Order: sequence, then structure tokens, then C-alpha cells
Amino acid sequence: MKGSIQKKSKTYYAVIAIGGKRKWLKGGSTKKDAQRVLNEKLQEINNGTYKELPKITFEEFAGIWKRDYADITFKPSTKKAFYDIVERLLLPAFSGIQLSSITTGQLQTYVSGRAKTVMPNTVRNEVTVIKLIFKYAMKWSYIKRNPTENLDRPKIGKPEIEILSPDEFELFMTEVEMPYEVAFLTAFLTGLRAGELWGLQWSDIDWNSKQIHVKRSLWKHEFQKPKTKNAIRKINMTDRLVRELKQWKLACPINKQDIVFPSPEGCRTMHTNVMNRFFYPALRRAGLRQVSFHSLRHSNASFRIQAGQNIKYIQSQRGHASINMTMDVYGHLFNDLDFNRRQVDLLESVRKPLENPPQLKYASL
Repeated sequence: MKGSIQKKSKTYYAVIAIGGKRKWLKGGSTKKDAQRVLNEKLQEINNGTYKELPKITFEEFAGIWKRDYADITFKPSTKKAFYDIVERLLLPAFSGIQLSSITTGQLQTYVSGRAKTVMPNTVRNEVTVIKLIFKYAMKWSYIKRNPTENLDRPKIGKPEIEILSPDEFELFMTEVEMPYEVAFLTAFLTGLRAGELWGLQWSDIDWNSKQIHVKRSLWKHEFQKPKTKNAIRKINMTDRLVRELKQWKLACPINKQDIVFPSPEGCRTMHTNVMNRFFYPALRRAGLRQVSFHSLRHSNASFRIQAGQNIKYIQSQRGHASINMTMDVYGHLFNDLDFNRRQVDLLESVRKPLENPPQLKYASL
């Protein structure tokens, strides 16, 4: 069997006769695209594996993908973000187009256009959704070729990691106002993410083993399960942190959900409120540069590395899915030429504040 290449307007088609009828198969904007489609179809026909693909538009399949995959897979915050991308951006761009006819070129044109108007990281998030949709279209046999395989994401420079030194952190702590002193100390000494910190309950703390069991996070006032199984983990506490948490429990506002760090009124903590009213003002009063709350997590990782902790142990304490993820973010710290000397110096600098911590204000309650 033979076929031909035909051009209509600006699009090339592969034309073949199937069951006595001519079938026009969209190739793309170049003759090469159409020839590839033609070769694939002819090979399938000759091998007896040719099968008509379901006639379904991108919009129709997006609905199926949401119902059969996204709705039962992602936590509410992720679903909300992904669905916003689908409804606000992808459907207007591809809604009326047959799913099987969408090409890599069309998707790349969309990505390139978005990259001219928004930040690269925003576009990368959109590409993630596009890739997921077509991954399952392929898996569920709605398409025979995944057009996202060679789709390029915008490149972004690796952001500089913000880290507070032990001296800077202790200076910061002298300026922190009640009632979040112990919360910030916990974040610094454990590397907990913000949502994990605010989602802690007293039952998550094992005083005998000196461990915190991370089971949930708090996001936009709602408790959620961690994103991955690796995020569910046990973090070892220092003796200082055990002492401070035991003292804080006596002063902690009573709350129905037994939250470790509730608001002063005994409600779930609003992260943005804590940042604006307590975190940033304390940095300013201490004369320190403005860093993000996540810098406490980065600082914790830095000190673990400088102290010579095993990379596998660091990965488990941070809840990373793989060592590769840990190395991708912090690998440069292992390659420091002065690593061996500086780890000894830094351990010495950490020793004094840990043995003689400043008196926290809540202790006088």
C-alpha cells in the first residue's frame, strides 16, 4: 500500500486509502512531519496493527484526565493549581483541536509564546501539566505518539540558596517576639517545611526516641497529607530542641486539634500572617538581610553537610524522594575545597550557642 503527501493551507497531510476511503491524517507544518505520519500508518497497516484512534478533542480528554487521574491523585492545593492552568490557559489554546492531531510544534509554539510574557518557572509548571495530560492519553490509548517527548521547557538559572549562619540565627532569635520563638527554632533545627511545621500536633512528638513524626502539612488553613511517601518521615531532635518543646508545651495556647504551634487564639496558624508580623520584623530589628522562611530549611541542610552527616541520612531527614534531589540542591556544598577545615570550625561555632542558648521569653510565663 502506498500513500501520498498533500498540503492544505499551511498544513501537510498524509493521505492513505483505508477500507476504500481516503483518509487525511494531519502531519504538521512541514512535509517531513507528514511523511513521518505516513510512514507510521503504512507500517501499522502492513503489520496488521493499525487501529482507529478515538475521535476526541483536547478539551474532552482533559475532562477525562481530571476525572480518572487528577481528582484521585493530587492533594487539593495541587489540583487547584493544575486545574487553573487547564481552564485558564490550555483549553483556550487547544480546546477545539483533535487530541491525536496535536503536534510537538504546536505545543512548542504555545510554550515559546508564554515564555515571552511570564517567568520561566511559571511556564515550566504549565509544561508539567501538558506532559501529564499527554502521558495518560498515550497510556490509555487515545494517541499513538506522545508529542511532548521532545518538548523543551524554558531554562531557569539555579536560584542562590539563602542560609543564615549560627551567629546570625541566634541574633535573629533575640529579636523574635512571642509566641513563635520555639516555632522558628524548631524549623531551624529540623529543616521542616513551613506547612509541616504548622501542621504538627503534640501526638507527633515521641519524647522517648526524641523524634518528630511528620504526617501532615497545613496549607491555606487545611490539613493535607504530604505530597510524597518520602515526606512522611521521622526527624531526630537535638537535646536543646527537646528541652525547649517541653517548656513550650506548658505555655502553648490550648486548642482542640492539639496543634504544637497554633495562633495566640488557639487557631490554625496563617503562615503569611506569621511572616509579616513576626519573621520579617525580627530580621529587620536584628539588622539582617531579608531571607525567606525556607532559608531556615536550607540552613539546616548546610549545617548537616558541614558536620559531615551521611548524605543518605540527610536525604531521609529532609524528606527528599532521592539522593539526586538532595545533591541537585546542595551538592555544591560538598565540593568546597575548604570543606574539611570549615566543618571543624563550624562545629566549634555551633557548640557554644547550643550549650548556652539565649533565654526565651515564653519561659518566664
